[in-house]
Amino acid sequence: MAATTATRPAISVSGLRKTFGDKLVLDGIDLMVTEGTIFSLLGPNGAGKTTVVRILSTLVPADAGSVRVAGHDLARQPQGVRASIGVTGQFSAVDNLLTGEENLRLMADLHHLGRVEGRRRVARLIDRFDLGEMARKPAQVYSGGMRRRLDLAMTLVGDPRLIFLDEPTTGLDPRSRQAMWEIIRGLVAEGVTVFLTTQYLDEADQLADRIALLDQGRIVVEGTPDELKRRIPGGHILLRFADPAALDTAAGVLTVAQRDDAALTLQIPGGDDVRSLRAVLDRLDDAHVEVDQLSIHTPDLDDVFFAFTGTPATAAHATTGGHR
Repeated sequence: MAATTATRPAISVSGLRKTFGDKLVLDGIDLMVTEGTIFSLLGPNGAGKTTVVRILSTLVPADAGSVRVAGHDLARQPQGVRASIGVTGQFSAVDNLLTGEENLRLMADLHHLGRVEGRRRVARLIDRFDLGEMARKPAQVYSGGMRRRLDLAMTLVGDPRLIFLDEPTTGLDPRSRQAMWEIIRGLVAEGVTVFLTTQYLDEADQLADRIALLDQGRIVVEGTPDELKRRIPGGHILLRFADPAALDTAAGVLTVAQRDDAALTLQIPGGDDVRSLRAVLDRLDDAHVEVDQLSIHTPDLDDVFFAFTGTPATAAHATTGGHR
């Protein structure tokens, strides 16, 4: 995760509401994103994540609420917001008929950069995103990972200080995802603020300074990844033994453990810290019991996600689509 000493808000949202027809999509959203950090908005399909991004990036008007983005009032100063941000959406904005370099030059022209400055910035981005000779080839021959790198490079042509990344690594292989993560971390190290939506919970865990979980149009929980995981019970030590005799002896010593005779395991609840682990092993050692395998299980963001969004209604909505 990114380290930062910034305290000024890059985004502040109060009471944000949005409906589409008779469907209430956002129901009084409050958010604050600090400059120079990565803020991740998570939630099931249909929760309203993409609608939030579209509103904050001036693509869709809000029905109610107060919003400031990059120091500008969203309702009264939309042009100031647009001049300060960059957006990389779920679907690539790359023109397949143009080369990577031509796509970047097109963005330089749209930002009204001079010829010299535009070429300088394009060359720098080609080098930074490791496009190399591929920059002179049509984008239609690019791999998925290279297309996403080009797409993000195009977003950066205007040198924004705040970037919205809407599911930037969807469909990428693990190596390409890791490469994109390093690019994002590098941007934040330079002071850029990133507003990230993602379906990959490990991605949010790896990148985000703070996470908000959106469900059925409302923020249901917010905090750092560690804070959120600490709110979920379920940490435990899992011990596996080589034979039933060892399991029997261990079960007699560790009376609070949950026993599984078929798997030859004991699960000790709430023992996911060093002190608890040492105490368990000391007791087994005193009883002359050998442990064949040991693992420590701590709650992760999957557990957080299911704990706060795991209602039948939410699950049904996630499978039937709706506004994202």
